[in-house]
Amino acid sequence: MRKIGLIGGMSWASTELYYRHLNKGVQKRIGTSCSAPILLESLNYCELSRISTPEQWAHAKEVLIASARRLEDAGATALMIAANSMHKVAEDVAAAISIPLLHIVDETGEKMKADGIKSAAVIGTRNVMTEPWFRQRLVRHGLTLAPYDAGRAEAIDNIIYDELMQGKASENSRRTMRTFITDIAKQDVQALVLACTELVMIVDPDANILPIYDTTRIHVAAGVDWILGDAP
Repeated sequence: MRKIGLIGGMSWASTELYYRHLNKGVQKRIGTSCSAPILLESLNYCELSRISTPEQWAHAKEVLIASARRLEDAGATALMIAANSMHKVAEDVAAAISIPLLHIVDETGEKMKADGIKSAAVIGTRNVMTEPWFRQRLVRHGLTLAPYDAGRAEAIDNIIYDELMQGKASENSRRTMRTFITDIAKQDVQALVLACTELVMIVDPDANILPIYDTTRIHVAAGVDWILGDAP
């Protein structure tokens, strides 16, 4: 098996999901006594949470590049960033290391393209839902994306940061997300992209009226493929 590097801590709740499902994926494929070889660096999210200014993003880029280099130096053969929002600087991180970076948006886009999906809506943190870097990268894979709703983006952002990133999952938030997904399903879209690693805590990708592409699940599957040598 190949050792994979994981930049986590953004948040710890999503990192826990990554660690658990990378191991479960390896166990499912090659045996219950096996574990995934993972090098994990869990960053302090205090200085990376809800950043918005160019200066803050420049700092985040340097923090993630330094982390990526440490993981490469420690023996990682590929890198994963366990957060959708931090993929805003993923190209810079990839350029600073010599090992592959498994990009969460590209893995999701390729999966949707393979499934014949042409149109979708995106839900996640505010910057993922509203900024062009995420949306444009998905569009490269042949997708048309529905416009985002500013009020919905604000409400989802609050649920993610005020609850899910603290490991909390309230029934009220579950109801709110069910309402949002029901409203989105009325639009002219074929699928929904669950573009926040924590949202799976309150949204079941397998039990909704609209096909849901969970970026975390797709990203983890790519990580398992890499570990087991199925990815080039």
